[in-house]
Amino acid sequence: MLHSRGFLPCSGAAHPDGAPSGKAARPKEGVFGNVNAYELLLMLDPELPEERHDEIVMRTRELIEQGGGAVERHEAWGRRRLAYEIDHKNEGTYDLLLFRSDAETLDELSRILKITEGVMRHMAVRRPERRGRREQPRAEEQAA
Repeated sequence: MLHSRGFLPCSGAAHPDGAPSGKAARPKEGVFGNVNAYELLLMLDPELPEERHDEIVMRTRELIEQGGGAVERHEAWGRRRLAYEIDHKNEGTYDLLLFRSDAETLDELSRILKITEGVMRHMAVRRPERRGRREQPRAEEQAA
């Protein structure tokens, strides 16, 4: 039974999607290839001079663009009170960057931010893709 012709893959034959047999088929890539949409929240030391703050944000943008990504939007949130102290500080300066890049660029960016003086915390998350579906109005809004 195990040696039947239909059970074992033929050597050298290709799958319909072009992947060689014996290897996992690679998923089809979309229009953007391996580029994903991310948002990066930077929490910087509030005691930094304004020039150093701007330098860190500009360096982050440059790293994204050097890696083949594109910064879509930058929002400076300003000083915010922290829920708990970090490095004996009660406040942090926040910046949100929305960008598109590949995973390798994100890994390099995260590596650089970990060793950058003045960056208290950072977190990058993948943004969900919009599917072109409109939001349905709520029942309360329809009644009004």
